[in-house]
This record gives sequence, structure tokens and C-alpha cells, in this order.
Amino acid sequence: MTAIEQTEAARPRGTRLPRRARRNQLLGAAQEVFVAQGYHSAAMDDIAERAGVSKPVLYQHFPGKLDLYLALLDQHCESLLQAVRTALASTTDNKLRVEATMDAYFAYVEDEGGAFRLVFESDLTNEPAVRERVDRVSLQCAEAISDVIAGDTGLSKDESMLLAVGLGGVSQVVARYWLSSGSSIPRDTAVQLLTSLAWRGIAGFPLHGAEQH
Repeated sequence: MTAIEQTEAARPRGTRLPRRARRNQLLGAAQEVFVAQGYHSAAMDDIAERAGVSKPVLYQHFPGKLDLYLALLDQHCESLLQAVRTALASTTDNKLRVEATMDAYFAYVEDEGGAFRLVFESDLTNEPAVRERVDRVSLQCAEAISDVIAGDTGLSKDESMLLAVGLGGVSQVVARYWLSSGSSIPRDTAVQLLTSLAWRGIAGFPLHGAEQH
């Protein structure tokens, strides 16, 4: 059950929940408010009301609005990283691996909860703790991709990382454009188009250990 689904399930005021369930409920409510209003416009009153709890209950779990936002950011940065790692490990066929990784970004952006906005479109990137988390997950995703590129091509660490940053950046930027533009292109078709573009480039590097002609 997602955090937002837990919020819906536990909406009635006064319901007693185990601490972990209550925390997930509050995170789900906060996600809805932050995504809809942005950090600066959101108020703890709004989040408590959305969760169906009193403000003291909210403050028992999160001392302030920034703490709540950072907890959400940690959760969704980890989700993105795990999605990318799972995609990379899903096959040994390199073209399918590129496709799976591209699709991981599209799936992340398409998620109905809109969590990607907290990671890629935050209105709080001037806050060092937020900037550090966003930069870190981008770096971690690129490192995961880079490891595969280096292993398959024999390119240096720096060269592989440069390509990985490019692939990850293109994936998330195009996925966000696809969603925000209301494109009539189905997700699988969009992923295929982007994969074809990326594959034409990355396939130009010979496999590590392959005979050169």
C-alpha cells in the first residue's frame, strides 16, 4: 500500500494507528499537499487537516515542515534509485537494459502521486539539505548506469560516468516533458523512441573484450 493509499484508509479523525502506519499516513497527506501547493505555500495546518489528525499529532512525528519534506524526499529519492538499479539488473541484453532504464524514469514520472515533482521540480532547491539529496540521487543513479557501461565497454570511469549522466538526464527530462505536454504518444512508444535514440549512440562503443576489426 502506498503512502497516499494509507492516508485514504486512515482518514477519519481520532483513529489510533501503530506509529509506523501513522507516519506513513502523515507522509501520504504531506505528499498530496506539497505536490499540489509547493513547499512554500503548504502549511502544517493543511497537512494535519488532510491527514485527519490534530497538529500536535503531526508534530509528534515531525518537528517541522522541513523535517517532513526531507523525510518525503528521502523516501522518493530511494524509490527512484531502486527503480533504476532494478531496471539495470533486469536483463543482460544491453538494448533491453537501456529500454528498461528509460522506462524506469517514465514510470517514476507517471506515478499518480506526483512524487517526482518533489525530486525534479522542487521549489526548495535553495535549501542545502534538499539540494544535497537531489544531487545525491542523480549521482547515485548515474553511478549505477556508469558501472554497467564501464563493465561492458571498457571505457574509463570518467568516460563512463559522462555517458551515464547524459543517459539519466535525457531520460528524466524527456519523461517530464512527455507528461507535462499531455502527449498523445503512449508511454511504451515514447520509451521505444527514446531508447532508439540512445541506443544508436551507446551501441557505437564496442563491447569490452570483443575483437576489433
